[in-house]
Amino acid sequence: MIDRSETQQPEFVTRIPLPPERLDALSRDILKLKHSLNAIILAHNYQVPEIQDVADFVGDSLGLSQQAAKTNADVIVFCGVHFMAETAKILNPTKTVILPDKDAGCSLEESCPAPKLKALQAANPNFYTVTYINCSAEVKALSDVICTSGNAVKIVNAAPKDRDLLFVPDENLGAWVMEQTGRKMTLWAGSCYAHVEFTHAGVMRIRRDFPDAPLVAHPECTKAVRLLADEICSTEQMVAFCKRSPTPAILIATEAGMIHRLLKECPGKRFIPVPIENCRCNECKFMKMNTLEKLYDCMARLHPRVELSADIMQRARLPIERMLQISSQPLANAG
Repeated sequence: MIDRSETQQPEFVTRIPLPPERLDALSRDILKLKHSLNAIILAHNYQVPEIQDVADFVGDSLGLSQQAAKTNADVIVFCGVHFMAETAKILNPTKTVILPDKDAGCSLEESCPAPKLKALQAANPNFYTVTYINCSAEVKALSDVICTSGNAVKIVNAAPKDRDLLFVPDENLGAWVMEQTGRKMTLWAGSCYAHVEFTHAGVMRIRRDFPDAPLVAHPECTKAVRLLADEICSTEQMVAFCKRSPTPAILIATEAGMIHRLLKECPGKRFIPVPIENCRCNECKFMKMNTLEKLYDCMARLHPRVELSADIMQRARLPIERMLQISSQPLANAG
C-alpha cells in the first residue's frame, strides 16, 4: 500500500514545456514501453496535455473505472491521483497497477479518514452509505455503493427507500444530488479544494466579457456557482454538452486540463476557463504532479506500484461493482 500519511497539498510549480524534439522522443519511448509491457495507459481529463495525448483512454472517473474493469492488459498505468489507481487495482487484483507520482493525492480523499467514517456509521445503523469515488480504498470498503459525478443521481435514485442516506465525502456534489433527486441525505463536510475556488463574483466578471457564452460547471462547485450555470455535469458529460451547443464560445468551470480534450473533440469552438482569484484558470496541484517524464520513469521501473490487502480489495470491490451494475441499467430500471 502506498503510504499517504505525509501527503500535503503541493505548492504550485509553473511547468516548463518540453522542447518539441524531447516531447516527441519521450512519447515514442512511452509507446514502445506500453507495447513491450502489454500495458494500457489511462488518463483523467485533468492530466497535462502531453499525457492525454499518449493515453489509450482519457475520461472521467466513471469511464476510467469501466475501462479498468474490462482491460486485458497486464499492466495498468494510471495517470491521475492515487485513489483512481487504487480503484483500478481493486478491480484488477492480479494485475500490476502503477502511477507516475505516488504523492498525487486528493483533498476530498484526505477529508474523509476511514476511522471517522466508521464512527459516524456506528451512530446510525440504518445509514446506507453512498460514497463518491474520490476516497481511499479503506473508505470504499466501508461503503454500500460508490458513485461518480456522472452517475451520482442515478445511484442515489436506486438507493433503498427505507434507509437513511449518508453521502461522503463531497458536500457540494451531495447537495446538488439532493436537489436533483429529492432524497434527503446526511452530507459529509468535505470538498474539492480546486472546485470551491470558483466564486459567484468570478463567474460574473468573466460573463461580462462573454455575455453570450453558456456556462458549464462541475457539481463539485459551490451552490453560488451552480446557480449561475447553464449546465451542471461531470467532465464526460461536458464533452457532450459542448459538442451539441450551437454557441462558438463556452465558459468552463472545472479544472483547466479539461480544455485540452474539449479543443480536440470540439474543433472550431472557443473554451474559456472561469478564472479564480489572481489566476486566469484553475489547476489541481495534485493532478499536475504527474508529468511525461514521470510517466516514462514509472513504466520503465514498474514503480510506484499500488498494493492493497486482499481483505480491503474484496470489501471495496463490492460497492464499486454495485455502481457499475446500476450504471449499466436503463434509467427506467435503475431502482
